[in-house]
Amino acid sequence: MERIRTATADELSELQAIEVASGAPFREIGMVDIADAPPLDLDTLGACQREGRAWVAVDADDRPIAFAVVRLVDGCAHVQQLSVHPGHARRGVGRRLLDHVAGWAAGRGRPALTLTTFRSVPWNAPYYARCGFVALPPTRTGPGLAEVLAAEAALGLDMSDRVAMRRPV
Repeated sequence: MERIRTATADELSELQAIEVASGAPFREIGMVDIADAPPLDLDTLGACQREGRAWVAVDADDRPIAFAVVRLVDGCAHVQQLSVHPGHARRGVGRRLLDHVAGWAAGRGRPALTLTTFRSVPWNAPYYARCGFVALPPTRTGPGLAEVLAAEAALGLDMSDRVAMRRPV
């Protein structure tokens, strides 16, 4: 079983590679633009890592196989990115990362985890619902989460398929 720990600065390019690889399944469902989207930039990853808001799941050789990065949005721990390398998918790695992040958030007095995702993609909203997240109606999104959704709209994402979700910690 993998171990979860804080990401190190020298692993950031590996995190980008994991994110790119984890995007490949989107191609199979016709979401080519999502599959081809660039990963989080090194500045964003570096800031999260330096501030202790980036975690990796590592294999027996201590090599990252998945990661999560968080930023603070509306007082909650917002999961900006959760990526599992496809070679390690469907083994509970993502769920264990989310549980780890929830423990981190609870220890800092954050009331919940939030994220935005695709409603119709099986490994997105339906998966997060199985992990304890609940879809938020637009009337329950705070101003920060509304900004996240507006930024996604500005990138050209299909907002009819986007949803904000929340999981109490």
